[in-house]
Amino acid sequence: MNNTRFATAIHMMTLLAESPLEWLTSEWMAGSININPVIVRKEIGVLKEAGLIVSRQGKVGGSQLSKSADLISISDIYLAVKNTEVLGKKNNNPNPVCAVGREINTHLNNLFSETDQLVLQFLGNKSLKEFSEQFK
Repeated sequence: MNNTRFATAIHMMTLLAESPLEWLTSEWMAGSININPVIVRKEIGVLKEAGLIVSRQGKVGGSQLSKSADLISISDIYLAVKNTEVLGKKNNNPNPVCAVGREINTHLNNLFSETDQLVLQFLGNKSLKEFSEQFK
């Protein structure tokens, strides 16, 4: 994942974990992250679809966690925003005549899959509550 989606999502989720009874607006969260509120709203949609947050519109609108921070693992957040393998993408058009080129993607797929599983296992052992307690 060579972008900031995970960092943005974990920042948002940490803000929500720190204020579990408040409805935080996308503008307020964007101010903390120092990004455009449109980006925050996009990630709110993704996190909402993953069942990690709830939101409401209107004058008293905003977002909250859908469940307690101790029930949300960091891997839940990672999976919600993940858009590529940890190690990147495989080679698109390796030379099929080359002994390495012919089989590289098969072996890369195995390597990528094993690495992803290790990352998910590692992040799955950490809760959002544990992560957010670092800021107290």
